Amino acid sequence: MAAPSYPRDFRGYGRNPPDPKWPGGARVAVQFVVNFEEGGENNILDGDRASEAFLSDVLGAQPWPGQRHANIESMFEYGSRAGFWRLWRMFTERNLPVTVFGVARALQRNPDVVAAMKEAGWDIASHGLRWIEHKDMSVSEERTEIASAIRIHTEATGALPLGWYTGRSSINTMRLLMEVGGLLYLCDSYADDLPYWIKSRGLKPHLVIPYTLDANDMRFINPQGFGGGDEFFSYLKDGFDVLYREGETAPKMMSVGLHCRVVGRPGRAASLMRFLDYIRQHERVWVPTRLEIAQHWHAHLAYLADDAFDIG
Repeated sequence: MAAPSYPRDFRGYGRNPPDPKWPGGARVAVQFVVNFEEGGENNILDGDRASEAFLSDVLGAQPWPGQRHANIESMFEYGSRAGFWRLWRMFTERNLPVTVFGVARALQRNPDVVAAMKEAGWDIASHGLRWIEHKDMSVSEERTEIASAIRIHTEATGALPLGWYTGRSSINTMRLLMEVGGLLYLCDSYADDLPYWIKSRGLKPHLVIPYTLDANDMRFINPQGFGGGDEFFSYLKDGFDVLYREGETAPKMMSVGLHCRVVGRPGRAASLMRFLDYIRQHERVWVPTRLEIAQHWHAHLAYLADDAFDIG
C-alpha cells in the first residue's frame, strides 16, 4: 500500500529554477503591494468580539473584549484618510504600477479611494471580506466569507477579483480559493522567489505568486523590525542588489509589502521614495503588477503546471 503523500513541498524548483523570461530581458521583477485594510479590521461595530490589536503603532496592544479602541481606530483611519493618498501620489508621479490587496469591506466603505486606484490602473486583488483571522473558521464558514468577499469586491470595483491574498488565512484557504475558479493568481505563500503552480484534489492547477513578510513595512511595528527609515531602505536595497546580481543568470521576483497606515506616515514614506528612485537608476528592471506577472506566467510558463505540487 502506497504511503500517503505529504502535503508540503520542500523541494520547489531545486538547483535549477526556470528562466521566467521577464519582458525586456529584465534581471529582476520588482512588485509593490499596497494593502488597503482600513475599515475591514476587527471592531465591535461590525459584530466582532473585541477591538483590533494587530499591526498598529500601539506596540503590544491586546484585543479589548466588548470595547472599541479609539487610538487604534484613529490609526487605521489615518491610513485611508492620509496614508493612502501619499502612497498614491508617490507611485503615480513615478508612473510605477501597484497591486492592491483590498479588503472588500474597506473598499466598499471608501469609493473615492477605489476610484483613485482605478484611475491609476492599479490591479485590485481581493484581501478577503474582512481583515480578521480565518484559522478557526469551519470550511463552510470560510467558503461563505469568500463568496461574500467576491460579491462585495465586484460591487465596489466593478470587476471580479483576478488575484487573492487572505493573509490571516487558514490551512483550507488555498484549496477553497482553487474551488472558486476564475482567479489567475493566489498569494497566500512566502515559499519562493518565483511563481509556481499547485493542484488539489482533482482541481486544475493554480498559479501562486508568493508574497513577503520580510520586505514589508509591517516590520516597522514588529519588535524585531525596522527601527527607522534607513533600516527599511537598507533592507530593501540589499534584497534588490542580491536579486539583481543573481538575475544576470537566474532572474527572480522581489515583492515589497506596504500598508497605508504604516509606510504612509511621512517619516517612513521618505525611505520608500528613496528605494523607488534607487531601482529606477538600474536597467533591465521590470516593475509590474501581480496581474501582469500572472498573465506573463500563464502565457509563457504554463507548461510548468504539468509538475504542479498536490497540496492535498
